[in-house]
Amino acid sequence: MAFPLPSTKIIFIILTIIICFTSSTFSQQPYIREDNTDCDSRPKESSALGFFCNGLNTSCQAYLTFRSRPPYNTVVAISDLLAADPSEISEINSVSKNSTFEANNLVFVPVNCSCSGEFYQTNASYIAKADDNYFDLANNTFQGLTTCQALANQTGNPPILEIETGQTIRVPLRCACPTKNQTDVGVNYLMSYLTDYDDDDYKISVEFGVDNQLLLKANRLSDLDNTIYPDTTILVPLKTPPSNSQSIEPLPSPLLPPTSSPPSSSSNTSSKKNTWLYALFGSIGGLFLLVLGTVIFFTVFRRSKKKSDSVLVSETSNAGGKIQKETREFLDSISDATQSLKLYGFEELMRATDGFSSACLIEGSVYRGVVDGILAAIKRVDGDVSKEINLQQKINHFNLISLSGVCLNKDHWYLVYEYASNGPLSDWIFSDGKFLNWTQRIQIAFDVATGLNYLHSFTNPSHVHKDIKSSNILLDSDFRAKITNFGLARATQAQEGQFSLTNHIVGTIGYLAPEYLQNGIVSTKLDVYAFGVLLMEMLTGKEVSVLHEENRNSIPDALSAVLDGEGQEGLRQFMDPAMQGKYPAEFATFVVRIIDSCLKKNPETRPPMDEIAQFLSRILSNSLTWELSNNIAG
Repeated sequence: MAFPLPSTKIIFIILTIIICFTSSTFSQQPYIREDNTDCDSRPKESSALGFFCNGLNTSCQAYLTFRSRPPYNTVVAISDLLAADPSEISEINSVSKNSTFEANNLVFVPVNCSCSGEFYQTNASYIAKADDNYFDLANNTFQGLTTCQALANQTGNPPILEIETGQTIRVPLRCACPTKNQTDVGVNYLMSYLTDYDDDDYKISVEFGVDNQLLLKANRLSDLDNTIYPDTTILVPLKTPPSNSQSIEPLPSPLLPPTSSPPSSSSNTSSKKNTWLYALFGSIGGLFLLVLGTVIFFTVFRRSKKKSDSVLVSETSNAGGKIQKETREFLDSISDATQSLKLYGFEELMRATDGFSSACLIEGSVYRGVVDGILAAIKRVDGDVSKEINLQQKINHFNLISLSGVCLNKDHWYLVYEYASNGPLSDWIFSDGKFLNWTQRIQIAFDVATGLNYLHSFTNPSHVHKDIKSSNILLDSDFRAKITNFGLARATQAQEGQFSLTNHIVGTIGYLAPEYLQNGIVSTKLDVYAFGVLLMEMLTGKEVSVLHEENRNSIPDALSAVLDGEGQEGLRQFMDPAMQGKYPAEFATFVVRIIDSCLKKNPETRPPMDEIAQFLSRILSNSLTWELSNNIAG
């Protein structure tokens, strides 16, 4: 799918493309891409064995990142694993030497990086445990800071062999030193950053205050080739050492501008915007299919390692001191769960909610309560919850509400979820007295798109939510969006263009795609259509029922009127009156184009969520710059 571009800007785009292609002459290291998942491959141009020793110096100060997870969640444990100085770790992360990090906290690790043959590395040692293998050691224990190919290269053994228990292994950790081209522009350090599922080059650049083009060149990437894979290392060029403030949140708050300076002129903004527009247009074909195939393979490979794991249940006594047999049997039946699930006693939930009093009622059958010292949302559900719990056990993403535990009492299930303090999105776009600014709305839209992309592309099999709507999007204290209510979610085919059929039509009127209503076709494009409706509600401030009533011909026709016929006046009438004069008209038009593409009658012409998320990421980045410029101007 392509977003139409003004014909007067084609020449500019061609010049941008030429610049993108020639930028590789200033690049440093090849990004590893998906090579860390194929232990048998050693591509000549890959960095699977390490970053090449091509810097200005043969040794330097460098930085690694590591995400704290038990048992490696203390300063001492991380320093022992990575052979780093605990004093330096505690100092750069502003913690004491005896500190324990919160789960998944990004920890900065200073190291001395040196050439070893043709590759840079810093070395750690590891004593192998039972059932260790090169793949798990590289991608799980060391989280991608080394590779199975590099480990095997150290021992001289094939990477597919099991490792002998008790064997001491030399672990080459991935680091690099700046090239002369980089030092000439002020780069003093390179940081090996561990990528997450929702990372992309713009988000990483914004998080660390790095020029995006400098980041791309450091990893031999470009605006036309900028796909980032999860659980890999990407080099971040830094002028100063990283700070502990950057390790708290994966993205800046929607209210905060990026740390890099805004463009000095409108032409710079236009250049950046057109570059990523063309990048999206040019990457839809083979690159998207390659990424999707790689992700599916990687997910299947990793999950196959865990098939034999059973659900980890923390047993909390109920009133009789006995865990209900039915609950345990059901949880034990979920053999492919990947997260721990706590089993709560009914008395504990009664205390947490003051006996499920009306004062604790949030809405419907959902109550607020303090569980284990933390605010939680407790939902009472009647009927079969196995599919919802099974799916929740398989997913782990910032933009998907997380399930922490369950309780069964007298045929009623109680599901304990994380608490989102700002409630449903519907309260903020349809209610008087509450207001979301332009950047907050785009941040929320990007969060929802990222969460849906995870469901569509990073679960095995692929899943469709089937009930995306404003009341099923919750906002946390920072107004970051989390998708909830997976009761209607179902598995479908992961490959683009494939679908499932159903005769049982369920969902919310107004959000349901025409192919689903007419023929019962279920595919990921069902969520894409609903996302388009949601995005339209967010821009207009009107519920879908009102939109249908106001646009008796059709919503797509109303969008075409904005895009093709009425210009700025049409956009002004389209946008939420509460935002008049408080949004960048050019970016708003781009979002209307996204809505228009999502609501196409033919599902095959709707864009995938991967593309939508990338598009919104660019709009968010430019919107933050626009917001900063307006603040400065004011």
